[in-house]
Amino acid sequence: MGCSKNLVDSEVLLTQLKGNGINASHESNTDDNNIIIINTCGFIDNAKQESIDTILQYVDAKEQGLVEKVYVTGCLSQRYKDDLEKEIPQVDAFFGTQDLPAILKKFKADYKHELVGERLLTHSAHYAYMKISEGCDRPCSFCAIPLMRGGHISRPIEELVKEAQHKASQGTKELLLIAQDSTYYGLDLYKKRNLAELLRNLSDVEGIDWIRLHYAYPTGFPMDVIEVMKERPNICKYLDIPLQHGSTDVLKAMRRGTTREKQEELIYKIREMIPEIAIRTTLIAGHPGEGEKEFQEMVDFVERMKFERLGIFTYSHEENTHAFGMEDKLSQEEKQSRANHLMEVQEQISYDLNQEKVGKTFKVLIDKKEGGYFVGRTEFDSVEVDNEVLIDASKTYCRVGDFVKAKVYEASEFDLYATVED
Repeated sequence: MGCSKNLVDSEVLLTQLKGNGINASHESNTDDNNIIIINTCGFIDNAKQESIDTILQYVDAKEQGLVEKVYVTGCLSQRYKDDLEKEIPQVDAFFGTQDLPAILKKFKADYKHELVGERLLTHSAHYAYMKISEGCDRPCSFCAIPLMRGGHISRPIEELVKEAQHKASQGTKELLLIAQDSTYYGLDLYKKRNLAELLRNLSDVEGIDWIRLHYAYPTGFPMDVIEVMKERPNICKYLDIPLQHGSTDVLKAMRRGTTREKQEELIYKIREMIPEIAIRTTLIAGHPGEGEKEFQEMVDFVERMKFERLGIFTYSHEENTHAFGMEDKLSQEEKQSRANHLMEVQEQISYDLNQEKVGKTFKVLIDKKEGGYFVGRTEFDSVEVDNEVLIDASKTYCRVGDFVKAKVYEASEFDLYATVED
């Protein structure tokens, strides 16, 4: 359940189980599995509810004799273990986010160090998420991740390069770098922010055509990362930088350590260095302290910045976070209404930016075939969250995992329609 970071954890567990000779599969379609492991998300209300519903579904299956055991791991289990044990005693065992060896013990299996860096992917092999660090040291008011994932721990460059080489040998062409805070990378190991050095090393791995950077915290952003992005053609001109709000007062309440002016200055500086870059950000609607004035400041911010990609979350009042002590005044309906308004503003921005792509040719990575189209992405788009390029499958054959040159002939708010050029 949950984010790409959880997906990586599931893939690591799957690799360790299979490495121990245990027949395991990811989200199996068959009904002959006797043990279920649910890797939960505990980030916001909706995700928690989905995780709980899934646990209850498999506990019910256990009571019907359809499965023998149900194990629960991941963020929800880390955060609410005691409560869950009381409320859902039918679960055979609960594990936290760092309990992989303990899960393996349940199967009389050992943690195999020789498998570090190897990972069985749960999707097409042409792209892979790479978790460069774990945990977070930031004090953001709304976020419960440090409660579930602990403090920031970077993975060594050598280990990540080895993993990238292994992935390339299996046919992976795109690495999506993920972390709770990727720009903090290296501070614990190398006593300095070392993301640029990591990018250089990964960029040298033969067979990796695209490297994509996610979750770059804006405060103290290391500009040498943009220098490397500029000089290395296989580092995508793409940056996922969660800004969270466009009002200085709300940013202060969020404990983000920055202001609207500083955020704007950073974006202008990045765009000055790489004019063609696609910037993705996420914003939160309805954080405590966000009145009509502050919300309008965020709308103005979005209109002024014209982000190429934007995601909106509604604020979720999470216990044991700093913001939980603030008054959560807005109803869920009002928060959603504000989020919808922001997305309407963004739709027009995205439509206008996409119209500029009509008539241009892009390198496109084909992800899948769906609904009569081959569906791919440009270097300016990440998997599942961003724009897609649609190529008519009745006119052109494309192979999933291949790059094609595609000329855009039509564009909507979030899709580009293209024909393949020889």
